[in-house]
Amino acid sequence: MRAARLSGPEPVVLVAHGSRDPRAAAATRALARAVAAARPGLPVLPSWLDHTEPGPTEVLRELATAGHPRAVLVPLLLTAAYHRRVDIPAAVAAARESGPPLAVRVTDVLGPAGGEVDDVLLAGLRRRLTEARPGPIDALVLAAAGTRDAAARASVGRAAAALGSALGVPTRVSYASAAPPAAGVAVARLRSRGARRVAVSAYFLAPGLFHDAVLATAREAGAVAVADPLTDAPELAELVLRRVDAEPGQRNAPAG
Repeated sequence: MRAARLSGPEPVVLVAHGSRDPRAAAATRALARAVAAARPGLPVLPSWLDHTEPGPTEVLRELATAGHPRAVLVPLLLTAAYHRRVDIPAAVAAARESGPPLAVRVTDVLGPAGGEVDDVLLAGLRRRLTEARPGPIDALVLAAAGTRDAAARASVGRAAAALGSALGVPTRVSYASAAPPAAGVAVARLRSRGARRVAVSAYFLAPGLFHDAVLATAREAGAVAVADPLTDAPELAELVLRRVDAEPGQRNAPAG
């Protein structure tokens, strides 16, 4: 059994933020299954930084103990803020401090990397928006979880601009926490400026209280539709595999 594992592909460890809401963990597990189904034979293991077990350190240690010399860790994050810069490196370092040696390659986050917004990320957002059946729209709000990190907010802005350009409508960003405006405020502002059919795209990987708040405030402000989170959309599974396949130091440029 060990020889078969060592000769196969490097295991992939997905690392999600974690939430007390069980829907979030279910979404991460669904994405892990979708990635594994998209590439048969690839071991794909979910983990969480908080609230849900196992954590990434535990998963990496188990892989090392099982005889794997290498693993690829994919942060299930849409911005490269505190969790990517601090929590994930700390988890990898903790795994290396004890047990057999394991080489771990940490990929870019799933959001814009190096200023580029992946075409498959945009396709996934468009899929979820279409599923919400908004009909014709004349403005869009991209609703994100929120961060105090200015660089991370800038990356959300790049995603919003790219999505708005693809749809041909003005697009604004909103946040569920940490920064204004809230989704309902963003919808109301667009409507006050003449937009009559404003939809909301969910820049979330999983459902939870933040998305619930976006749904409630946006509808109250008159949004014609609010998209679901990306969860296990096939485009998101493809994006994970793009991150896995990227050589160290290589950015995932949009496919041409």
